[in-house]
Amino acid sequence: YDPENHEFMVKLRAEKVARIADYIPLQEIDNGPAKGKLLVLGWGSTYGSIKTAVKSALAQGYSVAHAQVRYLNPFPKNLGELLHNYDYVLVPEMNNGQLVRMIRDQYLVPAEGFNKIKGVPFTADELFTKIKSLA
Repeated sequence: YDPENHEFMVKLRAEKVARIADYIPLQEIDNGPAKGKLLVLGWGSTYGSIKTAVKSALAQGYSVAHAQVRYLNPFPKNLGELLHNYDYVLVPEMNNGQLVRMIRDQYLVPAEGFNKIKGVPFTADELFTKIKSLA
């Protein structure tokens, strides 16, 4: 066992994973303005309810947008820039808030988690109510 080689290999693997970002698509806004008051950032099974809630909020004049992350490690290269285009970031998750912690840690944005761990999906109405309270 060589401690120096171990450290070197750990850093080398981390660099290789980070370079994957060069080959994945840039993050796009699924719906809403490219800059504004609120970005609802989802991943996985939250897509449908977020999309529906954001469409309803946009129809009622709220400054809200939706982006759905498809790559988590590494994140798309432009995700940080995109997040900083909004005053608030809401991250609805069907878990205890893993993504919101990653977003806060990596991009230093005050993202707000909205978690549901009851084994049933978010409804569009639940998300719309939360959006109205922030936007």
